[in-house]
Amino acid sequence: MPEDASIADMSRVAHEYCAIIESFDSGAETDVFIVIKRLSGLLPRLHLAVEVLADAVAAEDLVAEIDPEHRFSLYSRLHRAFGDLDAYWLEFDVARDWQEQSGSLADDLADIYWELKAGLERLATDQTPLPTLRCWGAGYRLHWGQHLVDAERHLYGLRARRLL
Repeated sequence: MPEDASIADMSRVAHEYCAIIESFDSGAETDVFIVIKRLSGLLPRLHLAVEVLADAVAAEDLVAEIDPEHRFSLYSRLHRAFGDLDAYWLEFDVARDWQEQSGSLADDLADIYWELKAGLERLATDQTPLPTLRCWGAGYRLHWGQHLVDAERHLYGLRARRLL
């Protein structure tokens, strides 16, 4: 399991990520380009921090208790705000019609948010961080890690095409 510095780094990056999403979701930060640029710089740091935990095995699911309507509500607000910047192609997408794009930055960011937020809430009440770190590591390996990679790839593409 990771050293104390790694635990602190993961927690710090998770707090920063959640603060960005919550600030945007509350309307405090309304410039979608600023939010996306901030996240674009933060996602690689999150990736680095969570890789230390990636081999962990969790005994439970951190997001099992999250209300699906809250999850969908956050996704919907992000999706509307991102507009044309939201959708992207996945490897298996073959249609030439933009309606067929199956990747969604809003979906990626919302899923990552709920995993990190649930872990931060648990860290605030637990005596030991080990179970939460295991859940984050296992969740990353089994689910939200793909969202992280897809979001990073999409944001890289937007930057490369000078759309950000």
